[in-house]
Amino acid sequence: MKDKKKLFPLAAAAALAILAGCASKPDNYYTLASPVAAADAAPSTLGSAAPLYIELAPVAVPERLARPQMVVGRPNGSVQVDVFEQHRWAASFESELQDALASGIAARLGALDVTKGGRQSSQPVWRIAVQVRQFDAVDGGRVDAGFNWTLRRSDEPRTMACQLNVGEAVAGGGIDAVAQGAQRVTAAAATAIARSVNAARANPAATACPL
Repeated sequence: MKDKKKLFPLAAAAALAILAGCASKPDNYYTLASPVAAADAAPSTLGSAAPLYIELAPVAVPERLARPQMVVGRPNGSVQVDVFEQHRWAASFESELQDALASGIAARLGALDVTKGGRQSSQPVWRIAVQVRQFDAVDGGRVDAGFNWTLRRSDEPRTMACQLNVGEAVAGGGIDAVAQGAQRVTAAAATAIARSVNAARANPAATACPL
């Protein structure tokens, strides 16, 4: 009987530990990807005489953002930021951003994203390398971002360099609103990068972005 009495506290402690572990797990996940409006999407070039392929290098981001947790600034010009354990991107920020940009660019160009394979070596591909200079989100404020990128077609020596500064107001407060603002900023970057690819295709001599 005494042994049974000893087991009850142990069982209770184990149950509490399990509950505590569950409570500490993140329960809100967000994505930077968003659907591309039909008006912005281009017809697929696959099956045409000149199919279009893109390849996006791993996106370089500031070290403080290279994590799955959302990093959000405090309002009123505070120098402090909050790293939210229970509000996370669906993957690490740089991976989530790369996936969102790649799918958004491909949809706007009617291209196939061959970043992870699926292209014959004889087929030319537009190689895109993106660097994030800034991606600052403030709860109840704005999401401001700065992007640099280069374009190079695999069978051409020239490289086109581009940059974009973009900001979106965060409607209302809360992390959901911040994530939606970040989605809009990411979509704006995908639109600008797709536009630069089209500009490079139209002008084979161009080395500076027309944006």
